[in-house]
Amino acid sequence: MVTQRGRDFLLKIGNGSGYETVAGLRSRKLSFNAQTIDITDGESAGRWRELLAGAGIQRASISASGLFKDASSDALIRSAFFAGEVKTFQILIPDFGTVTGPFQIAALDYAGEYNGEMRFEIALESAGAISFGSV
Repeated sequence: MVTQRGRDFLLKIGNGSGYETVAGLRSRKLSFNAQTIDITDGESAGRWRELLAGAGIQRASISASGLFKDASSDALIRSAFFAGEVKTFQILIPDFGTVTGPFQIAALDYAGEYNGEMRFEIALESAGAISFGSV
């Protein structure tokens, strides 16, 4: 992947007929993780750790911060958080692809300075199978 503008990394939420950008994000991070299953035993060659292929749990996490684009975006995210809903989100990574799937909002923070704008931070955790589409 070549160098890209961070502002082109977009977080979108499904609205029933497509996806809409949630907010003006200033920082974002997408992480993929896989739990490993250690199957090392006394007969493992050279006492090196052995892992069970294809086992464990995979997950994706998203963290982002920025400014809501409007009151309806704020209300959409806030209501999904308080209801504990799992929503379909799409993450666009420039020159790489899109990651789409169900996510639950794990954290939602609001902050602001007396002489600045109101900001938010959000953390999403995958809640099912994630798909990847190239651009």
